[in-house]
Amino acid sequence: MFKTFYIKPHERGILYHRSDFKAILAPGTHRYLGWNWNVKTYDLNQPEVQIEQLELLLQTHRDKLEQHLTIVRTEFDRVALLQIGQNWVTVAPNQLRAVWKGFIPVQVDYFNLAENLELPANLVEKTRGFALSGIKKFQVSESEIGLMYVQNNFVRPLGTGEYAFWSSSKDLQFKTLNRLNLNPVFPDQDVLIDRHPEFIAEYCTIAETLAQQVGIVRDRQQPIAILPPHSRKLFWQGVTVEIIDISSDPQLSHKLVAELVSGSATLKKLSSEALHVQEVPVQHLGLLYIDRVFQTQLEAGIHAWWSFNRSFGSNAIDLRLQTMEVAGQDILTKDKVPLRLNLTAGYRISNPLQASNSLADITGFLYKELQFALRGAVGERTLDGLLEDKGTIDRDIAEYIRRKTADYGLTVESVGVKDIILPGEIKTILSKVVEAEKSAQANVVRRREETAATRSMLNTAKVMEENPVALRLKELEILERIAEKIDRIQVNGGLDNILTDLINIKQKP
Repeated sequence: MFKTFYIKPHERGILYHRSDFKAILAPGTHRYLGWNWNVKTYDLNQPEVQIEQLELLLQTHRDKLEQHLTIVRTEFDRVALLQIGQNWVTVAPNQLRAVWKGFIPVQVDYFNLAENLELPANLVEKTRGFALSGIKKFQVSESEIGLMYVQNNFVRPLGTGEYAFWSSSKDLQFKTLNRLNLNPVFPDQDVLIDRHPEFIAEYCTIAETLAQQVGIVRDRQQPIAILPPHSRKLFWQGVTVEIIDISSDPQLSHKLVAELVSGSATLKKLSSEALHVQEVPVQHLGLLYIDRVFQTQLEAGIHAWWSFNRSFGSNAIDLRLQTMEVAGQDILTKDKVPLRLNLTAGYRISNPLQASNSLADITGFLYKELQFALRGAVGERTLDGLLEDKGTIDRDIAEYIRRKTADYGLTVESVGVKDIILPGEIKTILSKVVEAEKSAQANVVRRREETAATRSMLNTAKVMEENPVALRLKELEILERIAEKIDRIQVNGGLDNILTDLINIKQKP
C-alpha cells in the first residue's frame, strides 16, 4: 500500500517514517510504500522555520538540512543579523535558528561582541527605520559630540553620524554634549581628565586654578565662565584662560570692572556670585570692610572685589543735605493741653566713618532724638507760652539735637516746627477768645471814631457861627444832597427864599 503526499510550489515538507527524519521534500507529488509515513509542510512565505530537535538533526543529517536551510548558530559572545527579504532579524547569543533557502533571499552577518559592538555603516544605513531587538541606535548632529558608555564606563566619543550597537549582552548608554554651548557640563569630568587623556587632547581644554587664584575663561575674547579658587573644569578647545592672583589684592582693575560689572546683562549675571560690587554715587562716600575690619574710603564710582576666601561689607554714605520729617507727635503741654506737632530737620553726615561705626541706624537714631527733643521743649511750656513764641521751641530743639549728634558724625543745620494742631474743643475755646478780643477791639475803635466825629462837628459849628459865609456854603451843600433825591424842583421867589423857608421849617416845633 502506497501513501501519497503533494507539496505545493511555495511549500517544503519534512518526511518522517514513524518519528524518524528521512528527508526534505521539494514541491511535487511523492509516494511511499507503507502506512507509517507522514509529512509536515512549511509555507515558504514564513521563511524562518521551527524544526523539532534541530540540534540533533544537524548532528545526524546536516548535509540534507543544509541543502534546503540556512543554519544560523550563535555562541556566548557572538550574535547575528539576518536580512530576510526586506526584513531584518537579530539573533541573540547562544541560539540556533533555521531559514528556508531559495524562496526569499537570506543574508547573514555575524558579530563578535568581544571585539566590537558597533554595526558597520552600511548595515546602519540599511536598517534605518527598523526597530531591532538587542540593538541600540544613536544619532549625533553636526553641533554635538556623543559620549558612549558601556557598563557606566566611558568608552569613546562619537562624531557626527548614525550609529548602531549591540546591547543584548551589555548595558549601553549614550549622552550628547552641545558644541555650541560655550560652558558645557561634562559628565564625570574628573574621570575624563584622569583616565581619558586622548579624549581631552582631541576635544577639550582644562581650566585649573590654585587656592589663591581666580580664572576667567574666554571664548573669542568674550568671558564665558569664572572659576573660583582651587577648581578645574573642562571646556571645548579654543578657549583661553586668564589666571588672576587674589592672595594680596582682591580688587578688580578698572578694565575688569568695565567688562564684568558695567558690561552686558549676561556678563553681570555671570559675575554676580563671584564679585562684591559697591557703586558710590556722586556726592557720596563709600566705606569698605573686609572680614568686618574697616579698610578704606571709596570715592565716587563703581568698585568690585573678588568675593572668594573673604567676607566683604560696604555701603555708600550720602553727604548731601538731607531732610527728616517727624510728623504727628502727640504731646502734652505743661498745662496738660494735648497738641499734635509736625517737625522738620535738615542734617548732613559730616563724618561718615564715625557715623557708620557708632550707629547701626543713622536715620532711626536721629528720628528718636528729634522726638525726645520735641517732647522736652513742648512739655516745659504752657499753651499760651507756645503760641506767643514758637521760635523758642525751635531754638531749644536745635540746641538739644546738636549736642546729642556731635559725637556721632552728624551735623543738624536746621530745625523747625511746621504745624501745631490743637484738639477740636481747644480750638473752639481759642476761637471764642479771639472773637471776644476782636469784638472788644472793634468797640474801642468805634467809640474812638464816634468821639472824633463829634469833636469834628463841634469845630464845624464854631466855624459857621463865626463865619456866615461858611454857614451859607453848608446850606448849599445840604440843598445839593436833597436835590439829588428829587426829580424836579420848582423855585418861586428866588433861591434865597428857599433857604429861608427851609430854615424856618427846621425851627418850627
